[in-house]
This record gives sequence, C-alpha cells and structure tokens, in this order.
Amino acid sequence: MTDEIQTDRPDEARMASMPITGVTAYITVSDANAAADFYIRAFGATDVHRMRADDGKRLMHCHITINGGPLFLSDAFPEYGYALLTPQGYMLHLQVEDGRAWWDRAVEAGMEVVSEFKQEFWGDLYGQLRDPFGVTWSIGSRPAA
Repeated sequence: MTDEIQTDRPDEARMASMPITGVTAYITVSDANAAADFYIRAFGATDVHRMRADDGKRLMHCHITINGGPLFLSDAFPEYGYALLTPQGYMLHLQVEDGRAWWDRAVEAGMEVVSEFKQEFWGDLYGQLRDPFGVTWSIGSRPAA
C-alpha cells in the first residue's frame, strides 16, 4: 500500500497533496478566471486548480496560493442563490519580507492605491490597495534593521 494519491486527474493529486489548515478566504468575484490571472501577475500567485461550471465559462471553484497561503475564489451563481455582492467588511492582508517589491508589482499590475505604502506607528511598512474586482488588500512588512 502506498500513500500516493491515485487519480486520473493530475490536478486532483496536486490539490490533495496541499493540506489546507486554519482559515482560508473564499471570495466571489465578477470573473474568477480573470481574477486568478490578475493575482498571478500582481502577487506572484500559483495556480493550483480551476474547476469550470457546466457553462464552460464560469468557475465553480478556483484554488490559488499567494505567499504560501491558499485563496479560494469562484464566480457568482445567482441562479443558485449566490449573487455577486460588492466586497465589504473585510480586507485580505499579505505580510511579506520585501513589502516594497510586492507593492510595486501589485501597483504595476493595475491595483488602485487606497492608502500609500509607508512607515506606520506600529513599526511596519504598510499600505492598502484595491484590485479591479473590488477586493481591498493590505501589504505589510517589517523595515530592514
């Protein structure tokens, strides 16, 4: 007997080999394919798995990783009671080693600056951005000693 996962789909084996622990954000956006592609450009995300809906266009489920952590996303499915809502009441935070590099890459990819990346009173370099899908992100890092 082996611990290797048996499947005809390599993406399922890869998904199963990545344990998900803790809290994972699961967001609904207007175009999950475009959002995942954008996060690859803006944050260097890794594409783990995309599951298309029956219509062949929308995504029922998408799993990417950013800075080693999982992010799940999907398209809205109003016909099943999952309407697209304006993101509110949350922010996704990235705590990284080189905040300036992450910030610059995200802005270059098309993120809108909400608050400038600067030294904050608690010691971090920190700023907030909004992506083209309405999701607000913050980036923080400790300044070099």
